[in-house]
Amino acid sequence: MTETSGIDLDRVLPRRRLPSLGLKRRIESLPAPIRLLRPHQWVKNAFVAAPLFFTPDALGFDNVLRVAAGVMAFCLVASAVYILNDYMDREADRRHPVKRARPIASGAVSPNEALWLFALTLGGGLAWATWLDPIFGGLAAVYFLVNVAYSSGLKDVSIVDVLTITFGFILRVFAGAELIDVEPSVWIIMCTGLVALFLALAKRRDDLARSLGTGHRQALAGYTKPFLDAAISVVLGALLVAYIMYTTDSEVAARLNSEQLYFTVPFVLAGILRYLQIALVEERSGAPTMIVLSDRFLIVCMALWTLAFSLLIYM
Repeated sequence: MTETSGIDLDRVLPRRRLPSLGLKRRIESLPAPIRLLRPHQWVKNAFVAAPLFFTPDALGFDNVLRVAAGVMAFCLVASAVYILNDYMDREADRRHPVKRARPIASGAVSPNEALWLFALTLGGGLAWATWLDPIFGGLAAVYFLVNVAYSSGLKDVSIVDVLTITFGFILRVFAGAELIDVEPSVWIIMCTGLVALFLALAKRRDDLARSLGTGHRQALAGYTKPFLDAAISVVLGALLVAYIMYTTDSEVAARLNSEQLYFTVPFVLAGILRYLQIALVEERSGAPTMIVLSDRFLIVCMALWTLAFSLLIYM
């Protein structure tokens, strides 16, 4: 599916370069049905909460609870996507040296059990989302269908594959905005899309660096390292310019009641450079979620950015 890694980091990189190993082992120690849900991937659904964070006027106890419930509903739908992916690929996964350890492929979860869990997560997630807001539920359903389309063929078309991933992240932002009845700003949409596109391109570059070839992902036939390096440079340049324009825009300053948002730019720049270092120097950008959850430099950058931005718009 859209956000599956499929790369054995334990084998391909030295232990000293993998701070994510500890997290990976903790995930592998979870019961098989829980691992099938891929809870470590739920962090991506934090984008549902982005509109609330960037709209101080909407911040309130009711909206916080509403958005938290929306995030969990999206997590259930996302888990349904992962279950369906593993169910459909179970035979191929059994022949793969790494993927054969997945719960269904390894036999830890039977196909029938997986289908029941799929029905529960998808049905529960969509029902919960629709109960919160019918349009929010519709967007969650669109997110699921986009992922099904990706798995059914879009993932095999170069450029379309990374754009589909990007669309999934943007859908989360629109869904979160719907929950609190606000219009997502063009800046949030642009920055979200560019971040997602960068992560997707870096992931494809990692596939090429591992020499995984079209047997692993057919879309790789349309990519080369020079092309991806150039594409990453273009996307990151656009991301940095968009964020700087956002933090210096007079309308944004008036709406957020702060003219010092540009103070947060160094944290964004540091985070971009660190991830670029991981992708181009260390060549281990194949598991974005694991990297974001385990790389200390990135964690510090994100924490400082969140703290600085919060102080500027809420204090």
